[in-house]
Amino acid sequence: MSVISHITFSSNDIERSGRFYDEILGVLGFRRLPKPPGKPPAYEKDGMPTIYIYTPEDGRPATWGNGTHVAFVADSKASVHAFHDAALRLGGTSEGEPGPRPHYGENYYAAYVRDLDGNKLQAVCYASDD
Repeated sequence: MSVISHITFSSNDIERSGRFYDEILGVLGFRRLPKPPGKPPAYEKDGMPTIYIYTPEDGRPATWGNGTHVAFVADSKASVHAFHDAALRLGGTSEGEPGPRPHYGENYYAAYVRDLDGNKLQAVCYASDD
């Protein structure tokens, strides 16, 4: 069991973000949870943590955290590439092309993107070959 219950990303456009996260999390093996109409998207992979997409409760525009990001484990280097490619195709921006990051570890292979609201996301694979 994970020590993290859930992660919430804020969005200014839930429909648009849902389409974005459906695909980029889908390539990493997450599935969108069934929710009643009008409820924000939620995603899971092997249980927890759950990823939620909400508009901010205070009614102000969604913003991103400077220096914060969430890293998702990818099963392969190909999945890291698919995550990055999907994010860019869907309107996200690159914060670091897929590739090795030896300063983080011998088998650390990652890509960084920003979603449609500026949240920073990462896909990382620890496999030694692929």
